[in-house]
Amino acid sequence: MLTVHHLRISQSERVAWLCEELGLDYALRLYARREDNNLAPDEYKALHPMGIAPVITDGDLALGESGAICDYLDRKYGGAKLSPGPDHPDFAEHLFWFHFANATFMTNGMMALVTGRMGEVPEFVTGRTAKAWALAEARLGEAEFFGGSQLTTADIMMGFNLTTARTFGGTSLDPYPNIAGYLQRIGRREAYRRAMEKCEPGMAPRLD
Repeated sequence: MLTVHHLRISQSERVAWLCEELGLDYALRLYARREDNNLAPDEYKALHPMGIAPVITDGDLALGESGAICDYLDRKYGGAKLSPGPDHPDFAEHLFWFHFANATFMTNGMMALVTGRMGEVPEFVTGRTAKAWALAEARLGEAEFFGGSQLTTADIMMGFNLTTARTFGGTSLDPYPNIAGYLQRIGRREAYRRAMEKCEPGMAPRLD
């Protein structure tokens, strides 16, 4: 049985959203963050050697890393429906945004969050963060989705950064009308709404 282990208010919401988009049969298990440090509880950390979200279990397999999980589920169970192949015109852009989501966009956000709590965010961090947001805004001014003409796993990866992750950083969407419009389109997707209702019951998605 495929099980998505969701740590509340974390990037593991991506996995539930992907499962809903693919129409997969899966179990969802929710884990509350610890009250003393807001981190994952010990039972979640025990799921995978890294001890961080996300994690899925599929039979005897325990798999971590958002990108790896997205590839695994889409290729094994989704017929690569959300991953354009090398002959598709959106192939390169899909790959860029799929990897950019965690390798650059989220990394910038984490650096800003940590250095901000320690004192002052370095100029190179604020500069990189601004460039990343500007690049995302520009992309959504030329394409309906990050992956191109259709929703792909690149959107699954980028979505968390633009929505729930802002709970920690608080970036305003006022300077980013294209991103704001994109999030309204995402928020109308039945699969996204189902996933968020299951992952964060009682909490409205951060779409504005």
